[in-house]
Formats: sequence, structure tokens, C-alpha cells
Amino acid sequence: MTGALLVAGTTSDAGKSVLVAGLCRWLTRRGVRVAPFKAQNMSNNSVVTVDGGEIGRAQAMQAQACGLEPRVAFNPVLLKPGGDRTSQVVVLGRADGQVSARSYRDRTAGLREVVAATLARLRAEFDVVVCEGAGSPAEINLRATDLANMGLAQAADLPVVVVGDIDRGGVLAHLFGTVAVLDPADQARIAGFVINKFRGDPALLTPGLARLRELTGRPTFGVLPWAERLWLDAEDSLSAVADGIVGRPAPPHGSAWLRVAVVRLPRISNATDVEALACEPGVAVRYVTEPSRLLDADVVVLPGSKATVSDLAWLRASGLADAVVAHADAGRPVLGICGGYQMLGRRIADPLGVEVPGGSEVAGLGLLDLEVEFDAEKHLARPSGAEPGTGYQIHHGRVVRSGDAFLLADEGSDAGVVLGTHWHGLLEDDAFRRALLERLAAQAGRSGFRIAPGTSFAAERAAQLDLLGDLVETHLDTRALEHVISHGSPAELPMIECGLAGSHP
Repeated sequence: MTGALLVAGTTSDAGKSVLVAGLCRWLTRRGVRVAPFKAQNMSNNSVVTVDGGEIGRAQAMQAQACGLEPRVAFNPVLLKPGGDRTSQVVVLGRADGQVSARSYRDRTAGLREVVAATLARLRAEFDVVVCEGAGSPAEINLRATDLANMGLAQAADLPVVVVGDIDRGGVLAHLFGTVAVLDPADQARIAGFVINKFRGDPALLTPGLARLRELTGRPTFGVLPWAERLWLDAEDSLSAVADGIVGRPAPPHGSAWLRVAVVRLPRISNATDVEALACEPGVAVRYVTEPSRLLDADVVVLPGSKATVSDLAWLRASGLADAVVAHADAGRPVLGICGGYQMLGRRIADPLGVEVPGGSEVAGLGLLDLEVEFDAEKHLARPSGAEPGTGYQIHHGRVVRSGDAFLLADEGSDAGVVLGTHWHGLLEDDAFRRALLERLAAQAGRSGFRIAPGTSFAAERAAQLDLLGDLVETHLDTRALEHVISHGSPAELPMIECGLAGSHP
């Protein structure tokens, strides 16, 4: 079996990432050599690859579904928003300047060549490449510079499956409308649909799916049910909802819960760092955005940020900075990760204007004896030697002075109830996480909290990937999908007359 497929979505967060992961897992279990690909991603949730670059976390998760280590080729273009109108551009794993929405259009011609060459190499190496779109192909205002949706499908001769989230409502209209607004050449690439997150009896959908086929001439390849167990490795920070519980917390192993409040920063990055905590029975993890939510928290976590200086200003303006300091002054633990770690120090200097044009210097919260300066080059690292067995570093800020003990062998800060590290993913290390939770529970006065033996974050993630593969195999027409992957979209698919006339600009 050889070929490729593009999974597009009616909206952001419609289920593209999980469907790609499920297809990858299903194909891998069948012995197919398969790889994921997302030409252009916009996310502050990223990881460091084995080849030393940076890609979106969703593509790292999809690589794991294939039994592969993450590579920069799986996500050649990554946009990391640092403000409402600007993003850092990461090309083949390396930061390559800042762009606005307008200026990015001028770069797409060159990036299109990078995307095409990278995908061609993957297709030569693997039997199948499952590609993920970005946002929605119905964003026809962006069609002329599109790298990841119909622009990619046309350039690489890819069939397209469109997935829609029925939990949001209006999914049949979303699917029909997505096809209808496309020009005839793009419509011809759409082979069919998948419906995601259905609750209830699928038979109730039958009349609607039949009518959708009459209107579009395209089948629905299946209906994926709502799955409570699917919550790890969210694509981006949109899933980090304020006041929302992370995951599905299991009852405590001892007599007490440990309550963890994670500050939901405006430009939060690598929000998934705390998911490993949420896998532990008796640990209730919640995102918070206002000070009162810290009053009954045992532990406060300041996570990573793509805009450390401006997020620190927001922390102060919201009153959360004072609440974090008061929490620590009361002898209750605070943990900072990457940008959050830098905020806990005495000083953050950005003399080169990495985050703030013209440069800046601001006071931190002063809970750690730490000073940080931003370098122009981003620091990317994976563990080696005496470093932690799990994790990676992605940051511009460099520690220039630290008067506290190290948290790890030669990194991070340990000031008693206030701790910090630049390592993302460190909490996925089972031994480190268990020891840390026991310490935090003791500091918080939660004597009844007990670590449940045998919790394995890697096993939890593998189980979710297997569940995704099972959902694809059980609920989708895999024979029809195999045919589309191998042979492309059927010839002479009907065009929807209300679609835009003519071709795209």
C-alpha cells in the first residue's frame, strides 16, 4: 500500500490532529510504513526533535503513533504567536524571524518550496504520508497563499478528507459549506467526510448523511464517537480552558486530594506540561485566570510563555502576581516551568528586543534568586548524560546568575517551597514526578495524599494512541479510505453549483 492523504477540518480543533494520529496508528499496526506531516502549524505547543529542531507537539504525538521519533520534516513550518498580530517563524526546526499576518504573505512563495521538497522526501521514504491541514480550507481569503490545505493538495496531488466536530452543532452545514465555497479544482480534491465527537445513536444521523451525499456526491467514511479518555497532547493552548479541570482525575489513593492551580497565561506555551500531573490519581489540576482561584490551591504552577515579559505584566495587572507571592509566603509550594520559571526570579532583561522591540528590563516576582537575559538565538536541547530522562528545552532566556540550589544536577532552582526549571516535559518522568508530588504534598500540609503505585505516563499516552487506532478501525470505512489513499479522489466528482465561480487567485 502506497499513497498519501490530507485530513482537513471544517474549523480549528475539529479533530484533524487526532484523526491523523488514529490513521497513523491504524496503518502502523497493519505493517505500513507511515509518517505524519503538517506543512504549516500555528501553535505555542512544541517539542525538540531528535535532529535538534522544533516542531508542533501534535506532530510529535502523531510520530509516536507511527512508532517514530519526532523529526523537523514532520512539520517544516511552525508559527509561534507572540502577540495578537505577530508570530515567530520556525522553518525546518529553526527560528527564522518574526512576521505579521500581512508580511507573512510575502514569505509564502519561498516556504512553499520548502514544504514541497520536504513532503517529497517523506513520500520517497515511507509507504504512506498522512497530512494534516491547518484551520479550515474554507478560509478562502487565505487561499492564494495557502501552504497547508488545498494549496498543498493541489501542489502534491493529494486526496482530501474533511472532518467536522458534531459536538459544536451544525456539522452537516459545515461539511457542505466547506466544499461549496471552494472553486471547482479544489472541490475535485474532496473525497469525503468524517464526523467527530458524536454522542448517542449513530442511526439518528443516517438521514442527514444520506442527504449530504445527495447534495455533494461524496460519502461520509464514518462517525467517530465521543471518547472521554482522549485528552492528552492537545494541539494548542485553546484547549487550556480557564477554570477547567485537566483530564479525568481518578480518586485519591490516600485520604486527600492534591489541588494544583496552573495559571492560564495569555500566551501560554507547552500547556501540556501539566498533563502528567493530571494522570496521577488524587491530583486535581485546574487552569486559573484570577486570584481567588489560588486561595484553596495546594500547589501553584506558572507554565511556559511565548511572551514572558508581557505575560508577567498581565500577571501583575490581574492581581495574580500578588496572589502567587502570598501563596509562597504562606509556605505553600510554587513551581515555575520555562517562562514561568523566569518570572519567579529577580530580573528579566531583553537587551536585544527579542520579545519587546527596542529592548526592556523588568523585575520578576523575586521568589527565586535568579537573573535572566534573553539571547537572540533560541536554546533547544534534549536530555543527555546526567540531565533528566524526559524533557526538552526551548527558550531565549539564559540564566546569568542564580543564588539558589539546583533543582536538577546542574539546572533549575530549588528555594524550598519555590522551584523552577527550564525543562519542558520533565513531569513525564515517572520517578521525578512521584518524588516531586510527595514533596509538594508535604509542603502543602496534605499528609493524607499518597502516590498511587505504578502510574506510567508513557503507558497512558500509548493507551490513548491505541484507542485512536481502535476508533478508526471500528468506526470508519477503512477499505474505502485505503482506496482513497492509494488511488486518490474519485474522478468526475460532482461540483456544487453555489461554489465560487472560476479559479482561485
